[in-house]
Amino acid sequence: MGEADLLAVCNLVADEIALAIGSVEGWGRPGERPGQYAVDLVADAAGVAVLLDAGMGVLSEESGLHEGQRELLAVLDPLDGSSNAAHGLPWYATSVCVLDDLGPRAAVVANQATGVRYDAIRGGGARRGDRPLSASGCVSLPQAIVALSGYPARHLGWNQYRCLGAAALDLCAVAEGALDAYAVVGNSSLGSWDYMGGMLVCTEAGAVVVEAGGLDLLTVDHDARRCPLAAATPELLDELRAGVEAARRA
Repeated sequence: MGEADLLAVCNLVADEIALAIGSVEGWGRPGERPGQYAVDLVADAAGVAVLLDAGMGVLSEESGLHEGQRELLAVLDPLDGSSNAAHGLPWYATSVCVLDDLGPRAAVVANQATGVRYDAIRGGGARRGDRPLSASGCVSLPQAIVALSGYPARHLGWNQYRCLGAAALDLCAVAEGALDAYAVVGNSSLGSWDYMGGMLVCTEAGAVVVEAGGLDLLTVDHDARRCPLAAATPELLDELRAGVEAARRA
């Protein structure tokens, strides 16, 4: 399957999820486990069906691993930021990242509230719609706007911070230069579905992404949790990582 075909499948996933959740009443109704909403399950069923029909395996936040032996594996967050969605905050997304034996190959992150879509191809750059993306180029933490998941024990040294609540979109905001960095801090941690799509968009836009504790971000273990750090430049990443480490020691 070629890159254009992969993006077409990922976009179809976002389309089908948008249709499915549009018919759901009461997005705040609980799902089957703590922290889950009924709308998450509707989104999951729609997205997984498209990916399986396309011949891919799926690792989904909501339903785990499907057909994991297949050559391509799609890491799916059907509704990233579902608490935002349930409360009417327009910052929630569908994130799909297709992996092959070399790692992330193609990704789409679709803001389901606004219709804005980001995509990336390994070695082919990242885009918002038809517009190529590039990170801000910020090199200094005291000049940076940093998005957070969680909250650190002390100020990291940023100029300003935001807590927006949807990791995939937060990472895409770093990719397009709207934010300078993103950090998972405090007691927060993410599953691979939260960050995998946004991570490819980031790296293809020239940003850098690492795991705060040095762990491998390319995990497909459903139970694994990671703390990504993303920054527009290596210099900014170094300062951000130093701030995060100092906060942990505090």
